[in-house]
Amino acid sequence: MTECPQCGTKNQDDVKNCTNCRVNLYWAFQHYSELASLREANSLPVRPQSASFLVETSKHIDDGPTAPWLRTTIKKFGLKGAGKKVSTTAE
Repeated sequence: MTECPQCGTKNQDDVKNCTNCRVNLYWAFQHYSELASLREANSLPVRPQSASFLVETSKHIDDGPTAPWLRTTIKKFGLKGAGKKVSTTAE
């Protein structure tokens, strides 16, 4: 089980997006702490709600024709082992 960094929901290890907030888990593990610190510095909620249209679109994609391929790829390579984190801000 993988815990979503945005909402804390427990997800199966082979899902692409969080089943609750629909954030892309690969992206979240790579960049979410960086984004959360920026949001906190600007007095915004650290765990924002996803827009409803994104949630619905993401659900349609997860059930689409490439869903089996995505699940197989994620199972094979994982989310947390996706490679070295690349920072989008200067350190």
